[in-house]
Amino acid sequence: MRVLLAEDDKTLATSLCKALEKRGYGVDWVEDGETALYSAKELEYMAMILDVHLPKMSGIDVITRLRQQNNRIPVLMLTARDAPAQKVQGLDSGADDYMIKPFDLEELLARLRSLQRRSHGRTETVLKSGDVELDPAGMVARKAGAPVLLTAKEYRILRILMERAGRYVTKSDISYALYSAEDVSESNTIEVSIYSLRKKFGNGFIHTIRGVGYMVGETHVR
Repeated sequence: MRVLLAEDDKTLATSLCKALEKRGYGVDWVEDGETALYSAKELEYMAMILDVHLPKMSGIDVITRLRQQNNRIPVLMLTARDAPAQKVQGLDSGADDYMIKPFDLEELLARLRSLQRRSHGRTETVLKSGDVELDPAGMVARKAGAPVLLTAKEYRILRILMERAGRYVTKSDISYALYSAEDVSESNTIEVSIYSLRKKFGNGFIHTIRGVGYMVGETHVR
């Protein structure tokens, strides 16, 4: 799933991007409020991590504009100021959660997962297709109950396919979910990961129609 990160601190943003991508998220990073607003309106994201103090437009103004336009993207707001009044302003503007810098990375990831569960209206998000299970909250895949070790890229591709189970997902859709706009993927990187997933879950698990895309069978949530 893809996350929009709006943060003008390059050191912090670079660290966050690496940590999120390592845990299976695709990340688009923007450095000012105007770009954050445009991106959140034009593209689909699982959540946005939004700094309060951004150039061109503040995080408060960004979330206010989005909510006025009935955009319900889950927003985790960040600020360096531990001021109750600013927390209240952010939450009243429509933010779903709030963290103070400096923050613990694992706590941020846990809050991000919580936003995802709430946005889907459920507390459990385990996907199951045949004897394959994927637990996005725990970021664990299993086959016949046994854990399967995946690379970050394999996990992200498996998640994309299982969340869109029953319909074909194009290579370009997978590429968009995997890579930032500035990144260029190698031509065969998705095919290599699909091949590896087939070895781990069985050749019949992922179906391919050349020129159309990839698909796994229908899943259900438990």
